[in-house]
Amino acid sequence: MIDPKILNAFQKLFPELTNPDRKPINWAVTGSLGMVLQGMQMEIHDIDLQTDKEGAYEIERRLVRYLAKLVHFKASERIRSYFGAFEMDGIKIEIMGDMQHKLPDQKWDTAVDLASCRDWVDFEGMHIPVITLEHEADAYQKMGRFEKAQKVKDFIAKK
Repeated sequence: MIDPKILNAFQKLFPELTNPDRKPINWAVTGSLGMVLQGMQMEIHDIDLQTDKEGAYEIERRLVRYLAKLVHFKASERIRSYFGAFEMDGIKIEIMGDMQHKLPDQKWDTAVDLASCRDWVDFEGMHIPVITLEHEADAYQKMGRFEKAQKVKDFIAKK
């Protein structure tokens, strides 16, 4: 079950991302919300979105009134992306554009191609793009979060 505060924030966010009168954005829900929308059970603390670089800046323009952190290129030890943060009704929303993972050979993989790892879920009258569970498991593996990766793989195996 999705916490009503998270759901309300997402229902407010969704039309901003899908407005047919504005430029289309290439995006998908990722992280715990995306996995719960696909049937997994876990706590959701925020809303995470993946997009491309252009989408990150377009989302920033649309959500400027909720801005917590400007979109900027951010790199950590294992991932890098065009990252921005927003807060809507007390719920944190994080966006990652052109996300890349560091590979074992210390090189960066190519930016995530959302079209190749996106699925669609119908929920509460919304047709929502989500990152596939298979891709989520792979991403957790690349980030060294092996326990979380295994939890996702186990869920996939039971489906």
